[in-house]
Amino acid sequence: MSIKIENLTHIYMKGSPFEKKALDNVNITINQGEFVALIGHTGSGKSTLIQHINGLLKPDSGKIIIEDIDITQKKINLNFIRKKVGLVFQYPEYQLFEETIEKDIAFGPKNLGLSDDEINRRVKRAMVMVGLEYEKYKDKSPFELSGGQKRRVAIAGVVAMEPKILILDEPTAGLDPKGRDDILGKIKDLRKEYNMTIILVSHSMEDVAKLADRVLVMHKGRCILDGTPSKVFKEADTLESVGLAVPQVTYLVKNLREKGFNISEDIFTVEQAKNEILKILNKG
Repeated sequence: MSIKIENLTHIYMKGSPFEKKALDNVNITINQGEFVALIGHTGSGKSTLIQHINGLLKPDSGKIIIEDIDITQKKINLNFIRKKVGLVFQYPEYQLFEETIEKDIAFGPKNLGLSDDEINRRVKRAMVMVGLEYEKYKDKSPFELSGGQKRRVAIAGVVAMEPKILILDEPTAGLDPKGRDDILGKIKDLRKEYNMTIILVSHSMEDVAKLADRVLVMHKGRCILDGTPSKVFKEADTLESVGLAVPQVTYLVKNLREKGFNISEDIFTVEQAKNEILKILNKG
């Protein structure tokens, strides 16, 4: 399912002394099956943009077209759109409320009016995809779990609705390194299993480099960079000028190149750097 954003503008507190243009004539097309990372400093417009894609906010002007439907039109059925576009907010575990994990994950599918058999199938599938064994966890309270496990339950609750587009707002925020790596691995699996279009909002350049096909950089309500991780992370000066950075390993590669090592500049992950350095050492 593709997303086409045309001339999108959103102004908070319009006409007041606190008026702020959160989105300024944004134009973006996201294709079916793409894994897109959305990055930008706090206040850049990232959260406002994703809330428009889910229909939670209405623009002051412009269009958002999802599967040939302009969701900004007045009489549009937003429930239909929200079945297609799943949004996992930052710290989603704070939205858990049912007495068991199974009931919490089943809440969304039940609201879709599905049969009990279909709900059960979706709950089991979603739990497997986020790495929670059904029989072991289904009757447990979500409040007995670790932070990383709660995050998995919350993501499973959205995944069980089987949206075509999955938006994740800082899904690894507040997790320890192992919890972060586990969640990121599951997100990669979700994309393969469900053939979803995924939009990942993140402050971690390392996560973006490992996962995304494409990176969109927001600044002052505009999309200022759009391209592959390789293309965007070569714009280090531009990123630093808007309060961002490239992955840490990129600075290491730059230093090695300045010291005369014949190492590729297209390196943005630790794994890529390790392979490249081992290649150079083996040649030597």
